[in-house]
Amino acid sequence: MTMIDIGGQVRHGEELDIAAVENWLKNQGVDLQGQAQLTQYSGGASNWTYRLQYDNADLILRRPPKGTKAKSAHDMAREYNMQKHLAPFYPVLPEMIALCQDDSVIGCDFYVMKRIEGIIPRANLPKELQLDEPQVQQLCLNVLDKLIELHQVPYQGTELEKLGKGEGYCRRQVEGWDARYSKALTPNVPDFAFVRQWLLEHIPTDAKTCVIHNDWRFDNVILAPQQPTQVIGVLDWEMATLGDPLMDLGSALAYWIQEDDDALMKSSRRQPTNLKGMLTRQQVVDYYLEKTGLQPANWAFYEVFGLFRLAVIAQQIYYRYYHQQTDNPAFKDFWIMIHALHIRALKLIAQNNPQARPLIAEYGAKLQDILKR
Repeated sequence: MTMIDIGGQVRHGEELDIAAVENWLKNQGVDLQGQAQLTQYSGGASNWTYRLQYDNADLILRRPPKGTKAKSAHDMAREYNMQKHLAPFYPVLPEMIALCQDDSVIGCDFYVMKRIEGIIPRANLPKELQLDEPQVQQLCLNVLDKLIELHQVPYQGTELEKLGKGEGYCRRQVEGWDARYSKALTPNVPDFAFVRQWLLEHIPTDAKTCVIHNDWRFDNVILAPQQPTQVIGVLDWEMATLGDPLMDLGSALAYWIQEDDDALMKSSRRQPTNLKGMLTRQQVVDYYLEKTGLQPANWAFYEVFGLFRLAVIAQQIYYRYYHQQTDNPAFKDFWIMIHALHIRALKLIAQNNPQARPLIAEYGAKLQDILKR
């Protein structure tokens, strides 16, 4: 069973007051038998995730990192309620147990849910999981189908309807991520000026409004241990909202590194989309549009947006490293990845806009100089 994520040792500085949590859970009527085995899942850039394993229950606790406000970027109540209200329409969600908004318990909001036993596909599939090419393709299609199913959820007239802000999602996203990048700039990254202006000038009307995940990746799905091409769980709903499904797909493709990508792109791969049998990015788009019937006038906008959004996320993390607010060595070379994302975005724009082509040569030369150092 080594293919299944079981959690590891709790990281220093991220200890959990298990006695306080147990007392609170029992007061909520949760039956807990035996002594808890406490482990923590890897990650930590986002919400912290712990496993509480009892004789009669296998639970997951999610809480925000220390130093953040749960009511803002790490809204536990919103994440909990999203999953609770979505579950009747989308049965691959973990079962919610309880939400705590009493800071006296562990100092912040948190929620507890049942754990789904299964395989989480990360950068590489587990060595014990041997899939042939047709099986890899089936896995790929099943993951895409779960995204398509999500985008068909009938949210109107339910509590989910309260999550949205109405029409104009695409514009709000472009303007919001543009402002975030301005605040996170450091001297060693491109300003994305051409890309940002192009996005602002090509904002489409929303294709439609639906429930979107906003962080759709292979490492946010759970596969059945005995049928590892089947998706039995979808995780990490903290950024889910009502919005344009094509923005969701474009953001997902920013992480989609395929078999024929260059070495620099492959160095940032965090999911197994490079395997033989996986669809290419273009095949993903074709499959999705055929299944949904959507016909965007300018697909490139969504894919360029996804690349820019990922660059902003990476730069916000790198900004903290650059200004010595964190010393995590994993963030040291993020600025190089941002250069690569910039060139990828320019290449997409250049397919229909020749003004981008000289910039590809200019910034490509800069990137080569960086890589030679």
